[in-house]
Amino acid sequence: MRKLSLIPVLLLLMVQLWAQQNPHGKDFILNCVDCHTTGGWKYSASAAFNHNNTQFKLEGQHVYTNCRECHTSLVFAETKTNCSDCHTDMHNTTVGNDCAKCHTPKSWIVSNITEIHQQSRFPLLGAHNTADCSACHTSASKLEFQPLGVECIDCHRTDYNETKNPNHVQTGLSTNCIECHKIEAFEWTSSGYNHNFFPLTKGHQINECSACHTGDVFQPLSAECYSCHQTDFNIATNPKHKQPDFSTKCTDCHTTDVDWKPAKFDIHDASFFPIYSGEHKGEWESCTDCHKQSENYSSFTCIDCHEHNKSDMDKEHREENGYAYNSNACFACHPTGNKDGAFNHSKTDFPLKGAHVQTDCLQCHTNGYSGTSMLCNSCHTKDYQEAVKPAHATAGISTECEICHDETKWIPSTFNHTTTSGFELTNGHSGRQCSECHTGNTTSANSECVSCHQENYNEAPNHISQKFPVECLQCHNTKDWGEYSFNHNNTAFPLTGSHIATECAACHTAGYAGTPKECNACHNDNYTSAQNPGHTASGISKECQTCHGTTTWIPSTFNHIASTGFELTNGHSGKQCSECHTGNTTSASSECVSCHQENYNEAPNHISQKFPV
Repeated sequence: MRKLSLIPVLLLLMVQLWAQQNPHGKDFILNCVDCHTTGGWKYSASAAFNHNNTQFKLEGQHVYTNCRECHTSLVFAETKTNCSDCHTDMHNTTVGNDCAKCHTPKSWIVSNITEIHQQSRFPLLGAHNTADCSACHTSASKLEFQPLGVECIDCHRTDYNETKNPNHVQTGLSTNCIECHKIEAFEWTSSGYNHNFFPLTKGHQINECSACHTGDVFQPLSAECYSCHQTDFNIATNPKHKQPDFSTKCTDCHTTDVDWKPAKFDIHDASFFPIYSGEHKGEWESCTDCHKQSENYSSFTCIDCHEHNKSDMDKEHREENGYAYNSNACFACHPTGNKDGAFNHSKTDFPLKGAHVQTDCLQCHTNGYSGTSMLCNSCHTKDYQEAVKPAHATAGISTECEICHDETKWIPSTFNHTTTSGFELTNGHSGRQCSECHTGNTTSANSECVSCHQENYNEAPNHISQKFPVECLQCHNTKDWGEYSFNHNNTAFPLTGSHIATECAACHTAGYAGTPKECNACHNDNYTSAQNPGHTASGISKECQTCHGTTTWIPSTFNHIASTGFELTNGHSGKQCSECHTGNTTSASSECVSCHQENYNEAPNHISQKFPV
């Protein structure tokens, strides 16, 4: 008999023993020679190990730090990398725990405090940039920088209370200091005063605050001109301002120059009618040339000027549809005051098409040419109410006429039930009045058959007792209720294999609605009676489709090696599932010792010699 060498076994045991006793932890993977020499365990200065290849690169003072100051334990994986893990937080968490925001590994001294502060929620501007840190951070000597309020009043309450000219407290001035003072200023005096919210220029360049802020009250004043110049507005006579239609927005005509006159209504050309440009430039002297009523500037006249006499205008507009000799009509067609710029309806939001081309203007513009409604129903309410096929009002059809009609003619309508609603009106649904399905409005109808055919369902044989589904189209069509054909393959449970020849009642024992699709719902007896293997004892899943198909129960399609990766060969072949799987099919481990622990324990020397498992 040959004697087996014990050397490989001993070497294996030594390696395992070394791994268990490794002072650097069982997961440490570096070779010993990377740090040590054969002359001793002391770390070698010529070691191949490079700390910069780790997640913590040594920089600055860390280069000269003794390893044991950070690695207090020889298990290097336990060493933490946050600054606060090694360094005491002298700021007592008042500036956060990210030391690298201010410090570097080279030195604790911070040389760019101002730049760092500029990135905070309170950048240092003006006098703040030269202030001593301790003026705001009273605990700075202790290296603590408690968060401070960023509103001016948080630090300058005393300045606010002690200011007398003007007296901030008595006059109720805002405590939002930047409304009057510049944050980048170097002093509190009026030289730093910020009145940019209302520029004091030209006619507003006033030295005395009391000219506007009367009674030493410095509450915010209105920036509207009219709030100070109401008297000027009221006494104006040419034109007369004080009337309902004249705008109180002074800047429409006036500027902030010292004098109110001469006024110029610069927006007249852009917003109303070109009088400073175009053919009317220089053709008028006073506003009252066109605006005869000085008390109402919304009234104007075109026909009282130039060659605008009725006889000539009637001849010139003989072919124009809807022509009328009045000033409003003139302006409606000639908004720029010249013939070439005559009004073109196609350039408006309501271009004329179809029957609208020949319609008299006044038939739509019954109340003038501005503000005319573009809604069809505004003119065609009568057509809507008199419509009988279908009866629009009764059926609750929308008053948005353009949904079904166009400008050419009312009949036939262009409404397409299929493309608009997605419900095609064919066979039995064709030729119906809208109100037969739509009760009260056109949105109330439901596309589900049973919403209209509940009575047909109730009267059909066995539908209620057998709980037939209410999806009528599964069996019926829209041509004839008597024609019916059900295709099980159109449901969520297509019939395959042995299910094709199975009687319906075998599965639909409680009607045709709510029948479960799970195999076990019908095949629970097959599951509980199965013996090879014993399904219940082995805790095999009740999801039958995992191992079986719909054709036959035996043989099953379960492949142990393909499904689990564990091949059943030799001694493992022919076993009952429950011998390895206790209670369920997922509890078994692929480790030999999980089943053969007893064999391991009884084997000679396995435990005493710590043989591997």
